[in-house]
Amino acid sequence: MTKITVETIRAMKARGEKIAALTAYDYPMTKLLDEAGVPLLLVGDSLGMVVLGYPDTTHVTMAEMEHHVRAAARAKPDALLGGDLPFQSYETVSSAVENAKRLVAAGAEFVKAEGGREILSQVQAIVAAGISFCGHLGMLPQHVLEEGGYHIKGKKDAEHQKLLDDAKALADAGAFAIVLELVTPPVAKEISQSLLIPTIGIGSGPDCDGQILVTHDLVGAFPWFTPRFVKPRVNCAAEIKSAVAAWKNSLG
Repeated sequence: MTKITVETIRAMKARGEKIAALTAYDYPMTKLLDEAGVPLLLVGDSLGMVVLGYPDTTHVTMAEMEHHVRAAARAKPDALLGGDLPFQSYETVSSAVENAKRLVAAGAEFVKAEGGREILSQVQAIVAAGISFCGHLGMLPQHVLEEGGYHIKGKKDAEHQKLLDDAKALADAGAFAIVLELVTPPVAKEISQSLLIPTIGIGSGPDCDGQILVTHDLVGAFPWFTPRFVKPRVNCAAEIKSAVAAWKNSLG
């Protein structure tokens, strides 16, 4: 596979080719997913739950994100590799640019942050600094505490319009793609059709330009919680337990 770039991802939408994206948090998983031909990999702050044992993403620090981006980047993937800006790391324009540069220095080829027009100045500054930016609209996990849980977005007219306006604003600011999380499918479809840049859905129906999942959810490696919209394709947790039990029994 030749090296995937931001331009490659944008061209996939133009060709009508669905974009597969998954999370990766370390060297071996990044290498495996890259060998499987996944073009877009994200070191997501979801690592807080599925790797570090936090209750939500708000506990993840910049140092932890840098650590995991460095680990994933050591795989030197052909896939485009990005990293999440964690909770409260982009409150101001200066902190957004500084922390985006830290993730790039760790090996990220793009950064992602949650929010629309309320972070537009930060997005514009990140792009102006020469750093590729991916947006994230809909349900924003870094706001899960104030939201009181995870909720589908876009059902109300005001939410619907805000999503459309925020998506256009992010695209105009230079975002190369936008993740749509838990957006009601008709609205996700409308946003996808209204933009020249790709949308990457998670729990937002089949009509986005691509789909992203937490890899642990896809392969059944975190059996204690699986989102309702995910159908695990293998049960790695059960396979691991079975292999360990067989090994233990072989010891006599």
